[in-house]
Amino acid sequence: MSLKLFELVGTDASRPFSPYCWRTRMALAHKGLTAESLPWRFTEKSEIAPHGSEKVPVLLHDDKPVVDSWTIANYLEDHFPDRPSLFGGEGGRAMARMLNAWGDIAIIGGIFPLIIADIPKNLADVDAAYFRKSREARFGKPLEEVQASRDTGVVAFRKSLEVMRQTFKTQAYLGGSAPNYADYIVFGGFQWARVVSPFRLLEADDPVYAWREKLLDAFDGMARKSPGCPV
Repeated sequence: MSLKLFELVGTDASRPFSPYCWRTRMALAHKGLTAESLPWRFTEKSEIAPHGSEKVPVLLHDDKPVVDSWTIANYLEDHFPDRPSLFGGEGGRAMARMLNAWGDIAIIGGIFPLIIADIPKNLADVDAAYFRKSREARFGKPLEEVQASRDTGVVAFRKSLEVMRQTFKTQAYLGGSAPNYADYIVFGGFQWARVVSPFRLLEADDPVYAWREKLLDAFDGMARKSPGCPV
């Protein structure tokens, strides 16, 4: 069996930073699977175009492409049923589908304006130029202006995590007593921020911080060992 994973990097190929690729990395580890990392950069679209995608992650299973982190999670669950479940049954899969959308909107969408101007610092000039042009077109202003209010914006972001704090009053993880794909969906956003930005998203006494710390240590510290900022 051959598994290969195209994942987003910058100037440091050992520093993958896409939140979606981290969802897949954690899912693979949960299943006890190892994939060869294929470093990919923003302007290398021709590398994954033959696999039917313009974005990563792209997983190759015996050279068969599986595109999109949610699709990959379902593929891993269905094609490796003898390994630990990512969802804990169809009810868990349905709940994870909702959290997948919440993770995109509230977590990634909430973090992005707080770290957006730090991201190009991790990229080669050609990729930084692409990132700046495409994202400034999306926001309608320079990245530095988007990020300028992050000291107040982070307060609102922290408040938006209250649903997680309430959950952690009665269980250790979003998935229950042990982490599952629900946790990896949300963790991917925090790992993305940790890799690309020195900005502190969470206070050390926040239950969400404690949860993140446990996931950094999961799978023999896989995520913590990946280069990142001490935040």
